[in-house]
Amino acid sequence: MFKVYANTPEDCGPDRIAALASRAEAIGFDGLNVPDALHDGLLLSALALNATSRLTVGTGVLVAFPRSPMVVAIAAWDLQRMSAGRFELGLGTQVKANIEERYSTRWTAPMPRMRDYVESLRAIFDSFQNNAPLNLVNDNYRFTRLQPFFNPGPLSCALPPIFIGAVGPLMTRLAGEAADGMITHPTNTPADYIRQVTLPRLQAGLEKSARHAADIRLLLGNFVATGRNQAIVAREREKYRKLLGFLFSTPAYWPSLELFGWQERGERLRDCSRNNDWATMADLVNDDMLDTFVPSGVYDDISDILKHRYQGIHATINFPIPDDPADDGLASKAIQALQE
Repeated sequence: MFKVYANTPEDCGPDRIAALASRAEAIGFDGLNVPDALHDGLLLSALALNATSRLTVGTGVLVAFPRSPMVVAIAAWDLQRMSAGRFELGLGTQVKANIEERYSTRWTAPMPRMRDYVESLRAIFDSFQNNAPLNLVNDNYRFTRLQPFFNPGPLSCALPPIFIGAVGPLMTRLAGEAADGMITHPTNTPADYIRQVTLPRLQAGLEKSARHAADIRLLLGNFVATGRNQAIVAREREKYRKLLGFLFSTPAYWPSLELFGWQERGERLRDCSRNNDWATMADLVNDDMLDTFVPSGVYDDISDILKHRYQGIHATINFPIPDDPADDGLASKAIQALQE
């Protein structure tokens, strides 16, 4: 049995998120991931939670470093309280150029900084929940003052769980060591990669902090190409072919290509990016690559395809909300089959 989450389209803003969340809940999704790109992930989460009564809503992922841990802790606390425990805080690092030039924020090594960020959040949460003195100093943050006036007080539900978006070995081990969950990127979500690479790294992190597999949740950032007929499935596959071509132009996402013997494709895609040759990128993603990274099938078949692919991996699976609301019933049946 899998939990099934939906992804929010990047262009879904505050004017549309409530309707999308309500629809996801009605279809039968367990959760909804909201991005932090074109719109603010915390604002979208609040609107989605306010529009639903059962759905879990998480940031997938919130760009952490431009935001103070205190600012994020207060927002996460409010979201958890207003939803009676339905919020998940997913954090990500972003690349150096975006941190420095888009957010005008100081760049430091991401893994140690994320470790300090999570440690800071835990200390702040402890102060909020237990009125413990706030006295946390690490290499990147200093939190030594929290007057009673600024303490929002304890929650009657569980504390907000902290997820880390991870691709490389250091961040994956950190997720196992310090987080409540890990969110994979679409480029490191093939089942063989998870079994051979991700799970051993997570286990190493768990062992470092004397934790067990049950102490962490794995949320897959997988793509799925599905629809009511093969023509729609084929259209979705081509959409993901273009997207994978763009993603794999970034060397940070090449480890999975290396595992499957396709690093040369990544190098050629990087060259296309450098030369602004965007039109050629999709042609470099052949059908074997597409099959590996994008499970595909009509609604009647896709649940069995996903179950077979991810069997033995205890994880939450992403599944697309249909473009056409007329297909919501078909999607609902597929989701129910995954949840059984």
